[in-house]
Amino acid sequence: MLRHVVLFKLNPGVDWDDPRAQQAEVATRNHPQHIPEILSWECGRNTTDRSIAYDFALCGTFFDEGAVSSYLRHPDHVSGVDLWRAIATWVVVDYEVAV
Repeated sequence: MLRHVVLFKLNPGVDWDDPRAQQAEVATRNHPQHIPEILSWECGRNTTDRSIAYDFALCGTFFDEGAVSSYLRHPDHVSGVDLWRAIATWVVVDYEVAV
């Protein structure tokens, strides 16, 4: 199993009142409804005010690298990436988890 973690940092001048940020959040929350390779999915806004914090996180579980690759190419994911690209930067880590 692989865990896919993404941390998003909103660009300067973008906050959660921005309709683009709201649209990106909704798209990300809805990925499991459209992408069958997702085994589990959690995401949400940051709740701390620490300066080093990111603004939004997601954590998904996939069977293997092939499932992650399919997810990355899925049109629903690609459209979500486009939404985030317009308003944020992000970092990613994929790591193996014991079954």
